[in-house]
Parts: sequence; structure tokens; C-alpha cells
Amino acid sequence: MIEEAALQFDVTTAIDIILMIFLLISALAIVVMRHLFSIAMVSGVYSLLSAAFFVNLDAVDVAFTEAAVGAGMSTILILGALLLTSRREKITPNRSAFIPLIVVVVTGAALFYATFDMPNFADPNSPANTDVGLQYIQRNYDDIGVPNIVTSVLASYRGFDTLGETLVVFAAGLSVLVLLGVSSAGRLTGREDET
Repeated sequence: MIEEAALQFDVTTAIDIILMIFLLISALAIVVMRHLFSIAMVSGVYSLLSAAFFVNLDAVDVAFTEAAVGAGMSTILILGALLLTSRREKITPNRSAFIPLIVVVVTGAALFYATFDMPNFADPNSPANTDVGLQYIQRNYDDIGVPNIVTSVLASYRGFDTLGETLVVFAAGLSVLVLLGVSSAGRLTGREDET
């Protein structure tokens, strides 16, 4: 039993490390590339990798939202915006990246420092495992009648939050249609049929 848990931990850790490496490669590729279509595609890949990382952490609801909004709607919105602009980034000369670099380093150091106050990974004495999470596990089936805890939390305990996330995805879709100028006939406005 202990060997199976250790093997599962090693596999999960290995998958996390691989996904983090791919996330880093994708982020560096986005910074280096100048072709805007390629950047849009790689940012969609980055969002899908993030969703896979969240699935590996058993945060399926966050992964679903990341895949739908980050990889889906954001990519469509960016591609729609590319229809209205040039295909390549305009390089501006004499632009210093020193101040943004300082801001990123200070923010990253503050976030890294904040992790020291977090409980250890899978700590049974952490607040999430001793208070709220334990109550959900104990009362879930009696309150909701659904055997899957994640489903019952998303559909019942966090029902309004899930509804809000759905409305955000719907609003993002409508925004893309408005920005692209889709008319009631289902065609892009401002363009004539060439046939």
C-alpha cells in the first residue's frame, strides 16, 4: 500500500515537472516570437497545458474554466482582433525593458516569499483538511445525495459561482461576435461576397 502511494506520488510529481517544463518553454516562445498568429496559437497551447496541470492537481473545475476561457474564448478573441491589425509585431527602437524586469522580479520574489506561510503539500492538519473540506466530505451525501463530491460542490454548494463562470464564458462569446461584427444574417459585416 505504501509502495503504491509512493509510486503514484512519483508519477504525479513527474507529470507536474514535465508540464511545468512545457509551460516554461511555451512562455519563452511567446516572448521571443514576433508573428502574432503564432503567438496566439502558442498562448492557446499554454492555456491547454495549464488546464492539464490543474487536472493533475485534481482541480477539474479550474481546469475546465481555463480550457474554455483561456484556450477557447481568448484564442478566438485574439484571432478576431488579428483580423483588424497587422500580422507581425512592430518593433519599437530604444525601448528599455529594465523597469518591467524589475517589476516582474519584485513581484515574483514577493509571491515566492508568500509560499513560506503555506501549509505543506497534503498536510492533514492544514485548515482546508481540518475544517471546510472535512465538512464537505462528511455532509455531502446527506445534504445533496450525489456520491461525487466535486460534482455536488460545483452544482450545489457553489452553484451560483458555477453559474457566474458560465455567464462569463457566454459574455466572452458575445464579445467576440460583437468585435468581429457578425450581423444578424450570420456574416461578417463590412465585407461583400466575392461570388
